[in-house]
Amino acid sequence: MKEIEVVRAYLADNEIEHEETAREGVAGASFSLSLPGEKKLQVPVRLDVGPHALGVHAFVCRNPDENHARVHRWLLERNLRMYAVSFAVDRHGDVYLEARLPLASVSPDELDRVLGSVLANADESFNAILELGFASSIRKEWEWRISRGESTRNLEAFRGWLEQA
Repeated sequence: MKEIEVVRAYLADNEIEHEETAREGVAGASFSLSLPGEKKLQVPVRLDVGPHALGVHAFVCRNPDENHARVHRWLLERNLRMYAVSFAVDRHGDVYLEARLPLASVSPDELDRVLGSVLANADESFNAILELGFASSIRKEWEWRISRGESTRNLEAFRGWLEQA
């Protein structure tokens, strides 16, 4: 399949480390990679080249601890503004970015746009999702670290609302 070659060449040309596996029982291949972010340090991505479409699957975060309805509404509202990808929730409640593109659209330029959209949306959304779905855990961690004089560096993004209480 020429689309597999396009994906393979795109990843090599952009020096993106990846693992490639054949898809069992279906013509195609899967590529597993990780995109570097800022707020979300790593965005794990799988590209599935199938007989009819390219599937893009990116893990964003595990099932929120709390406030599910508000998190899901936020994700759905965000879907209205995104290019090519949409937020989805799996059977465990974990949050992903998903896309399905026709094979005819698989090109280096489109891969660049789609993976850029994955990275931008995962990274830009990460702290908001954590704040909505994990506020109690973040607050407990903050208080624990403050009480013991531990570093709060990785919680700095939440300092504003944590110090208000």
